[in-house]
Amino acid sequence: MKKIILLLGFIINLNMQAQERPKLVIGIVVDQMKMEYLYRFSDDFSPNGFKRLMGNGFTFQNMHFNYMPTYTGPGHASVYTGTTPSTHGIVGNEWFSRSLGKEMYCTDDASVKTIGDGTAKEGEMSPKNLQSTTITDELRLATNFKGKVIGMSLKDRGAILPAGHFANWAFWFSKTGAFISSSFYGSTLPDWVTQFNLEKRYMPYITKGWDLFKPAATYNESLPDDNPYEGKLYNSTAPVFPYNLKDMYDKNDASVIRGTPFGNNLLAEFAMKAIEKEELGKDNITDFLTVSFSSTDYVGHLLGPRSIELQDTYLRLDQTIAEFLAYLDKTVGKDNYLLFLTADHAGAENANYLRDNKYNVKSINPNDVVKGLRDFSIATFGQDLILNYSNFNLFFNKEIIKSKGFDLTKVKQAFKDYLMTQEQVKRVYTEEEILGSTGNDYYLNFIAKGYDPTQDGDLVILDKAAYIEYQGTGTSHGTPYSYDTHVPVIFYGWHVKKGESFSKKYITQIAPTIAQKIKIPFPNGTEANVLEEILENK
Repeated sequence: MKKIILLLGFIINLNMQAQERPKLVIGIVVDQMKMEYLYRFSDDFSPNGFKRLMGNGFTFQNMHFNYMPTYTGPGHASVYTGTTPSTHGIVGNEWFSRSLGKEMYCTDDASVKTIGDGTAKEGEMSPKNLQSTTITDELRLATNFKGKVIGMSLKDRGAILPAGHFANWAFWFSKTGAFISSSFYGSTLPDWVTQFNLEKRYMPYITKGWDLFKPAATYNESLPDDNPYEGKLYNSTAPVFPYNLKDMYDKNDASVIRGTPFGNNLLAEFAMKAIEKEELGKDNITDFLTVSFSSTDYVGHLLGPRSIELQDTYLRLDQTIAEFLAYLDKTVGKDNYLLFLTADHAGAENANYLRDNKYNVKSINPNDVVKGLRDFSIATFGQDLILNYSNFNLFFNKEIIKSKGFDLTKVKQAFKDYLMTQEQVKRVYTEEEILGSTGNDYYLNFIAKGYDPTQDGDLVILDKAAYIEYQGTGTSHGTPYSYDTHVPVIFYGWHVKKGESFSKKYITQIAPTIAQKIKIPFPNGTEANVLEEILENK
């Protein structure tokens, strides 16, 4: 009898230990997803996708990014490190590096090679430019590298940055139609990835084409199918349904699927195959899967937030998420996984659409901004002192400034005065003002949190709200305004109570919250502010 009691106690203790962490954590990032879409498209969602997450999980209705620029690379890095670009170093998707004196891409790494059937350049990627640990890194360390971490996305940066420095694998989509990786992670692709690629699962979507998912009357939350604020998908004659994807594929390559909802479907299939073949969530050592859905961003950029194409993309994504949740229930178990869903940034309304509805704003061509700066420089100083303008950052050629005997402080002030005469410019901040920020200037605080003095510019420009430095159709993002910062955050599953919060929260609170939730160390750059609602068990 005593032995039986001891055995039962041992089993109970094992079960209690197992419950200290979920078997699998899943992080979902939906690229360019505005919180508004969960409201606007709600009537047309199924009960088993976004509505299931919101109805049975915990939703933060007032979640924001807290830095500028709000782009994909910085967004993914900030979600998973729990800090901002000033600390983790990913200050853009690509940027002109002051210390290197050249353009660089956020995950560039010439020391590694493509693994898989991709082009040589597509696989020269790794997380080496990320200067902080991620929550996925901390899980690997906390489990003595026994817990698996796998990241995946159509975009390299959407796969690599969330997966962190110690990931088992990160996979991204090549224009060849294959998921690839780099030699940073291994010498050959896992057999299951090779087999998945051989099946060319993207082709049925290409062959079928893209037509409306639901009856046309469903899309009354969007503008007409053909409107002047949309771009054209892969040079189609007009932005209207149905789209002949096979024709686009024949004239381009497999990357055409990125700009359709079916890129999300393909990625979900790949995620489910990874769970199966890598046996994620099969034991009591917690694994972590990061999934970044990118097609929403491609469609949003090209066709805009009011297009039927974007609404159709979200209605289809809702169905995809419903199927993914059902798969997790079946394979991992409803009580064994912790999932969160968020976005890497949101997006602006099309400026011309706003202008046509009597809001006095417009799109600004970035080339015109650069030309104006260079013309001013030559007219004022007799020299082109501009080294680079990108990501709202202006870099000066300090060698020329020094050789000509110009006073750098006076040069900065002259350009600052010029920029303040431009229609779209709200404020201009110097490096000295940014580094000396006290936090009292609301927008300067955003810029300071996104600023790395070894990589960013001599001046940073803040445009007025609703102006976009972009083409006239579609949309973009990057500013500190709420239309770019307000994104969904939903926690669901293991030990998450139902509920919602309307208090303002910040995206950098996600990673430290997960660390506290599953009892592992914080990412090393985080300020460690947590979402206490998620730490209260059911």
